[in-house]
Amino acid sequence: MTVMVPLRNLGSTGLTVSRIGLGLAALGRPAYINLGRHDDYPEDRTVATMERRCHEMLDAAYRAGIRYVDAARSYGLAESFLARWLESRGIDRNAIVVGSKWGYRYVGSWDVHAAVHEKKDLSVTNLRRQLAESRQLLGDHLRLYQIHSATLESGVLEDTVVLDELRRLRSSGVAVGLSVTGPSQADTIRRAMEVRSDGTLLFQVVQATWNLLDPSAGAALADAHAQGLGVIVKETVANGRLTDRNTEAPLAPLRDYAASRDTTTDVVALAAAVASPWADIVLSGAVTRDQLASNLRALACAESLDDLPGVAEPAVDYWTHRQTLEWM
Repeated sequence: MTVMVPLRNLGSTGLTVSRIGLGLAALGRPAYINLGRHDDYPEDRTVATMERRCHEMLDAAYRAGIRYVDAARSYGLAESFLARWLESRGIDRNAIVVGSKWGYRYVGSWDVHAAVHEKKDLSVTNLRRQLAESRQLLGDHLRLYQIHSATLESGVLEDTVVLDELRRLRSSGVAVGLSVTGPSQADTIRRAMEVRSDGTLLFQVVQATWNLLDPSAGAALADAHAQGLGVIVKETVANGRLTDRNTEAPLAPLRDYAASRDTTTDVVALAAAVASPWADIVLSGAVTRDQLASNLRALACAESLDDLPGVAEPAVDYWTHRQTLEWM
């Protein structure tokens, strides 16, 4: 893997990050909602096996120049895996940016077939508890801490106690952000841009789903970037729907477009995000080195995208479909 990922400033945070980052959502727990997960993972999903595979992916990503890693308290043992990798490889805190998130608790008990895998809790009590847990594991490697899946309905952006806690965190030198979710992502982003701390924006980073099936947050992300927020793009391959594994008929034009350029659907999907001028980091959710190598080809492909076929769905339809994806 000879690609070296270029670096970029993450908004006005002062953090230098790679254009492509590695997300640990599917690497830190035995079950996730990605298409074809059974093909990626054998039946052996013990903690030891999962940690070894996570470390192999972190090694490959680091060798390729990836300098941003995305975790969360709810990603099973992702923070623990990451912490042991950082220590065993002797990675200096200035050599890589680690971001994590609070707001969901992992409750899957390492069971692929668990009835519930994570529970949302955006209370200040949970913020304090999970921040302490993240700091205990990651120490001063933790450079960015985000609300996990903020929505207008959750009320977290109106919770003055939570916001005060985040202000204190930011004053300690950790950048503060939020990830958003659902068909109203754009509205949540715009509301977050109204939250001030001493006359300036409280939130320094926003992480949102943007892909060729649901590009609805694009204008809001462009506005956030223009206001100095760092922008992280997640789910660019739509949990596997924007890969060659997905044979849905409406995506045939995109598969044909990729094939005509001697590449694959995932490369085109990531390249579309990389080509967006407001996107600072585009997350790869790769769980194998072949997937990561394919994702990294998006860097070159982004320079020559033109006449992409339209495959976008109404945002409500996209998120309704996402809710039906099976944990496996």
